[in-house]
Amino acid sequence: MLRLEVRPQPSRRWGYASPLLALAITVVIGVILFAVLGKDPVRGLQVFFWEPIKSTYALSELMVKATPLLIIALGLAVCFRSNVWNIGAEGQYLIGAIFAAGVALTADKTTGGWIVPAIIAAGVVGGMVWAGITALLRDRFNANEILVSLMLVYVAVQVLNYLVYGPWKDPGGYNFPQTKTFETVTQIPRLVPGSRLNMGLLLALAGVAAVWVFLFRTYSGFAQQVGGLAPAAARYAGFSSRKALWIALLTSGGMAGMAGALEVAGPIGQLTPYVPAGYGFAAIIVAFVGRLHPVGIVFSAILMSMFYIGGELAQSRLGLPKSITGVFQGLLLFALLACDTLIAYRLVWKK
Repeated sequence: MLRLEVRPQPSRRWGYASPLLALAITVVIGVILFAVLGKDPVRGLQVFFWEPIKSTYALSELMVKATPLLIIALGLAVCFRSNVWNIGAEGQYLIGAIFAAGVALTADKTTGGWIVPAIIAAGVVGGMVWAGITALLRDRFNANEILVSLMLVYVAVQVLNYLVYGPWKDPGGYNFPQTKTFETVTQIPRLVPGSRLNMGLLLALAGVAAVWVFLFRTYSGFAQQVGGLAPAAARYAGFSSRKALWIALLTSGGMAGMAGALEVAGPIGQLTPYVPAGYGFAAIIVAFVGRLHPVGIVFSAILMSMFYIGGELAQSRLGLPKSITGVFQGLLLFALLACDTLIAYRLVWKK
């Protein structure tokens, strides 16, 4: 029979192969799922993996979806490598969007282009403030950052609903719960005329380089990773666990807030109750599928955005429910967790 046997040391090869095997398992289960639902499996795979990349416009929409996932996942990678479990990036994303919207709503016809950097900076500050609450409670009262950050997501949703249903509600919006559409000057500059792709993609790619340099080429990044891998060794070396906690959470929160600012001042153009798109939770999967490495996260963000677009197309073209996107995300995560077993264990045939 087949048995799991502990490897003498973790397999580096399976560290890279595990995400690929997880994706293959997800595709196979997806084919079975389409067949069970009475849909053409080939058509289903085409909707998820070909339609999002078949044209220049489709690729631009893919990048629009991938940008917030990439930015948030980069911040989460810093947290998780530091052994700080920030599960509330969705709330930091929302508060960043709210702060950014507050700045954007002050603009009028005479406002200059300086408003765009101010909007992005406001989003970063908003995300850092919200993550700072978790850092403070963990630092001062040893509160569990998983529970605190997760519960703050629901508080952020209520803050958003209060604003769009109350003080920020557009008086000329026919009673819809939304702010007025932001002035043109507040919009993030577009990269491609006629598409929604904007400068946020360049900021995301700059973030990839910055996080790589921070983690692998700076003393502070080294201290963060040592603290995550071996807390006792970090204390012996004189690295501050409090400093690592604050750096990890503020970095993660700031990047999530930036993603929220880029979203409301970019593709959405106003603040609505539909800003929560689950990017903060999906970015957790993105970070782990990308092996918490900035370059790997780029590819996993593209894959996850394909699931988002494929799920939307599956609703309109195949008549599948909206939850199909979450099903594929969950399948990928569970397949990855299962395949990661092969890093520390190997299958051995024994009579």
